Amino acid sequence: MSFIPRTILQTIRKFQQTLNPNAETKVIEEFRATRRQTISSIHFLLILILVPLLINQLSRNFVITPLVEKLWNLRESDVFLNSSQEEKALAELKRFEQNLYFEARIGKIPKLSIEAVQQKLKEKASTIAEESKIDSINAVTNIFADILTAATFIVLILTGKQQLSIIRSFAGDITYSLSDSAKAFLIILSTDIFVGFHSPYGWEIILGSTLNHYGLPENKSLISLFIATVPVIMDTIFKYWIFRYLNRSSPSAVATYRNMNE
Repeated sequence: MSFIPRTILQTIRKFQQTLNPNAETKVIEEFRATRRQTISSIHFLLILILVPLLINQLSRNFVITPLVEKLWNLRESDVFLNSSQEEKALAELKRFEQNLYFEARIGKIPKLSIEAVQQKLKEKASTIAEESKIDSINAVTNIFADILTAATFIVLILTGKQQLSIIRSFAGDITYSLSDSAKAFLIILSTDIFVGFHSPYGWEIILGSTLNHYGLPENKSLISLFIATVPVIMDTIFKYWIFRYLNRSSPSAVATYRNMNE
């Protein structure tokens, strides 16, 4: 690994190219190569994004969901996937009952008899049970569909190592072509989002949504432990990356980052 910053090496190479008598021809060839590289990168990137999404939707709608629904309906007694889902359903039913009595007391609806209240509660409970059943089926479907999507993505990565290296090279060229201020801005933006002062709120929303997506019960202790450890580890890795690599490849960007961050 060279101890000379990459920006200086690029400047030296560009200066040498200008002194070359065949510089114009090389520039044209480099432009064509860059264009082919860009087209190839965009093409493979679209494949990485669209193919897994397509597999996810097709498998979800035509294979996994019908199969899960069929198996779930064989067990008619199962409504809730976990205790958290059951607690939410009971809380919703309780709120509905309280709203009935409240609206009857303020005269918004006619006063209901005990039988009428029980009938409405029964109808609401059936609706909640059906909604919970659908949520449970969707959660199980999400697990299998996402596993299949991840497997598809991994297969594409393993079978397209050459295209992936082109994308990495293309992304690296774009990154190093940015100005120092732009690099510093992106660094500050990334760190503030993932490990900044307000990042715990974002992590809490992401983790809660993920648990709900897969039908897992909300675990406040697990979420708190994750927020207390993972951002710290990410911050340590990021600082090491700045110290180990960015200081050598783009010291001016590091200086700009430190000035902007002060």
